[in-house]
Amino acid sequence: MLLATVLLATPQLPAGAGNLVLWYQQPADQPMNQSLPVGNGRIGGLIAGGPAQENIVLNEDSLWTGDADPSGDYDAMGAYQTLGHLLIDLPGHTNATAYRRDLDIGDALAQVTYQSHGTAYAREYFCSHADGVLVVRLTADAPGAYTGSLTLQDAHGARTAADQDTLTDAGQLANGLHYEARLTALNEGGSLTATNGTLTFTGCTSLTLILAAGTDYVMDYQKNYRGELPEARVNGLVRAAAAKSYAELKAAHETDFHALFNRVALNVGASTPEQTALPTDQRKVRAAKFVDPELEALLFEYGRYLLISCSRPGGLPANLQGLWNDSNQPPWHSDYHANINIQMNYWPAEPANLTECADPFFDLVDSQLPAWRRATAAAPEFNTADGKPAPRGFAIRTSHNIFGGLGWKWDNTANAWYGWHFWEHYAFDGDKTFLRDTAYPYLKETSEFWADHLKTLPDGRLVVPNAWSPEHGPTEDGVSYSQEIVWDLFNNYVEAADILGVDKTFRDEIAGRRDHLATPGIGSWGQLLEWLTEKHDPRYPELDTPNDHHRHTSHLFAVYPGRQISLTRTPALAAAAKKSLDARGDTGDVREWSFAWRTALYARLHDGADAHRELQQFLSARNSSPNLFGLHPPVQLDGDFGITAALCEILLQSHEGEINLLPALPAAWPTGSVTGLRTRGGFTVDLAWANGQLTSATLHSLNGNPCRLRYGQVTREVTIGRGETWQWDGRN
Repeated sequence: MLLATVLLATPQLPAGAGNLVLWYQQPADQPMNQSLPVGNGRIGGLIAGGPAQENIVLNEDSLWTGDADPSGDYDAMGAYQTLGHLLIDLPGHTNATAYRRDLDIGDALAQVTYQSHGTAYAREYFCSHADGVLVVRLTADAPGAYTGSLTLQDAHGARTAADQDTLTDAGQLANGLHYEARLTALNEGGSLTATNGTLTFTGCTSLTLILAAGTDYVMDYQKNYRGELPEARVNGLVRAAAAKSYAELKAAHETDFHALFNRVALNVGASTPEQTALPTDQRKVRAAKFVDPELEALLFEYGRYLLISCSRPGGLPANLQGLWNDSNQPPWHSDYHANINIQMNYWPAEPANLTECADPFFDLVDSQLPAWRRATAAAPEFNTADGKPAPRGFAIRTSHNIFGGLGWKWDNTANAWYGWHFWEHYAFDGDKTFLRDTAYPYLKETSEFWADHLKTLPDGRLVVPNAWSPEHGPTEDGVSYSQEIVWDLFNNYVEAADILGVDKTFRDEIAGRRDHLATPGIGSWGQLLEWLTEKHDPRYPELDTPNDHHRHTSHLFAVYPGRQISLTRTPALAAAAKKSLDARGDTGDVREWSFAWRTALYARLHDGADAHRELQQFLSARNSSPNLFGLHPPVQLDGDFGITAALCEILLQSHEGEINLLPALPAAWPTGSVTGLRTRGGFTVDLAWANGQLTSATLHSLNGNPCRLRYGQVTREVTIGRGETWQWDGRN
């Protein structure tokens, strides 16, 4: 039946969203592994929750060392930095009892509660995108209970100034980047005193702390990535927020956050009372062995929470640690890693209904292109066959910063993989303005680059020269990873040109090149070949054997996130991909993000049992921290985002030109529901199932496009009017 339904701009939380709270019985003593993250896209905080001293690690997303150095020198590229620490010293709050620290990801609100010397204390923390500030509220059940001090501890040696009710921390990095943080304390009862960079409070009944931070960075190559000094903007944010009541700040924060988070809710069954009674750090370890449905649903929503918290329009995209960082020498520089990691950060943005959160990725890439073009034209590796510099396009090294700088070795086809995101952003919502003005120019320029750089074999096949299979094996022509990514680029470019009706001559050229690309072969034991020919290399005896348990499954890009290999269109290649995936296994140097990718790969191969097994692996102590951050080790967050995307693939797929309902539903989730997932073609889908069978599917059409639905072997062709809703029970 057809129901004329208009989607709400700010949806309410759907029923069955479950208990979305991480909670602990002790403070954190390892910031990245145990502290609770809050963020508004630009500013982040890690909540430790100590009763006698709260230590909040502070981050600002553009606080980077380095510059536009194109050399590949990893140290010259710079690193993402810590802003500093907000210390709240409460010297009388020792021997606390009834302690609890939690993070409600449904409201983006952290809390700490405890009792000390007969008084019950409570703290609330949130990072408001609506007001651009971090807010901390301290209350107690007795008047005048708070006496202590506040300090902003700068991570780069700058001195903090204290004046009346305000702390100001300002400095400059070696690369000239200016930064500033400002905190205002609002007290009820008692008094505040400013002395030697510290605010001392005495006999206060409650305190509200408001902090803003910023730098003079702008995403603009023409301005050398520098803009106005941050002082006026930061001070303005603090003043405006301080003029509001705490209730007003909290309400604005929750309204803004719910507008994104409440679009999707997942219910995959009820956990046992014994499971829900455990704090998260204990519960997650057991969930790696015993199915814990509500924790698995929480993990799905946690990836969405983190993406909302660290990637908002106008800011920078999520880096290797999202937004959160407790070190000025973070692992892998907390950079943008282009051989899967930043891509995995954004896998869930479209299917998990957070399309706006991908905007910072497109903005950053656009701002870096002039620097990348210059670096590529100057690199002899990309000279054309006649020895001239690359005339069109750009390449990307494996790592990059926010200033156009590049680090480590070239990942030649990362430019094409970035193009996948531009295409997918259009494919899900059908925004032709975005396609014409943003995605198409990127896809065309990158296609031009590869039209200039492919190599022709004697048999006429085209291969990517000097390619690698990250981070694995030899560098040579025709590596499957690169072949598949360039195929994906060319295929997406052709579709984009057809939709826009432009550049037919070049479109036909690229279509021809796509069809002449060497495609992956099948090896002697039925595996998908990772290189152009099967390896028998004494330097790498494990390659192309069942003994290769490498963390990367790069040659399976064509299964996921690509679409060149699928069960319905290329069943032989899909079977070979399954052979390779099974052989990689769960041992060796497999990491947290590896399990996220493998969950998605098994889902694309319609293997729900193995997809769920890989999901459970992520919850083990080896692969994720007590605060559910991915544990490479050390911490990186691509696995958190990747798991969310992979669960979308378990429940709903649309990469084969049809909407496939419950394609990889595991037996561990016999009954459940999900609302708000998105598909290519502009549809939002709600699903319910019982006893492993679909009971209802509700499709909301954003654009009025026709679609083909599939549930098992049953298909249905439907056209749903723009803004209307259609329901199906999975039968003819």
